[in-house]
Amino acid sequence: MDLKETIAELAGPTLEGMGYELVRVRLSGKERKVVQIMAEPADGRAMTVDDCAEVSHALSALFDVEDPIHGAYTLEVSSPGIDRPLTRLKDFETYSGFDAKIETRFPIDGRRRWRGKVLGVSTAAGDPAPQIRLETEQGDVTLPFAEIATAKLVLTDALIAATQDAQRGQSAK
Repeated sequence: MDLKETIAELAGPTLEGMGYELVRVRLSGKERKVVQIMAEPADGRAMTVDDCAEVSHALSALFDVEDPIHGAYTLEVSSPGIDRPLTRLKDFETYSGFDAKIETRFPIDGRRRWRGKVLGVSTAAGDPAPQIRLETEQGDVTLPFAEIATAKLVLTDALIAATQDAQRGQSAK
């Protein structure tokens, strides 16, 4: 298990216990590691600065005890933001109907970069591996979830409007 997976396995249960979901772990830096944790509230509300601080304090304490990172490091906690990365199968379901950019690990039909409207997740008969369906200008494509290196929403008027509607709905509660 690599360091990124170790951090995700440590952080995931702690975040869940606090009412958050882990979206992504990223590592960078050579001399001094930077651990970037992207999380969001499990109840679907918008992530606040106070949420980030709460998560940061909890994960700092956890990492101090478990010590998965050798040497000095910086912990950064953030929300996914409006043009968020799509890292989990549920993200492709939740954001079905919105535009995304996807890059695959290896070429599929001669391409690694794709852009189009997310149509959701499916599984082919006899193949339980999940597939991401995407509507592109060239037609509909199916990309194996396991082969997706990166995926993120594209900032569009429709995404902005949907986010604003969701925020208005949350503030009315």
